Amino acid sequence: MDIIKGVTLTPLKIIPHPKGDILHGIKKSDATFAGFGEAYFSTIRVEETKGWKKHSQMTLNLVVPVGKIRFVVFSESENRFFDVILGEGNYQRLTVEPNLWVAFRGIGKDFNLLLNLANLEHNLQEAENKELNSILFDW
Repeated sequence: MDIIKGVTLTPLKIIPHPKGDILHGIKKSDATFAGFGEAYFSTIRVEETKGWKKHSQMTLNLVVPVGKIRFVVFSESENRFFDVILGEGNYQRLTVEPNLWVAFRGIGKDFNLLLNLANLEHNLQEAENKELNSILFDW
């Protein structure tokens, strides 16, 4: 898998428990921890796609605890994509630094949930959005 500059995949620990597993998200001692601003959840329906969004200051830390989500990150400076499926069967954290375009698609058969552990609080002036067809990618 070819990582682009500003993108990091971090394997996450799942601790089995008979009453329900514990799924790690991020620790302040992790190399990709850039501070804490807010945590939010987002759902994505099967075969629906959200994106493109680019943050000018925010670092995203994306975790999929339920379902499966395909993430695509586009680097304008490198003119290339990074594509990964996270969730069931591939429990990792995707860290995306500022100035990269991100889109994602629900591919789990039921409920798809992502958690973003962002270093900043959400600010409408800090992000830019584009229509999905403005960056050509074969979903």
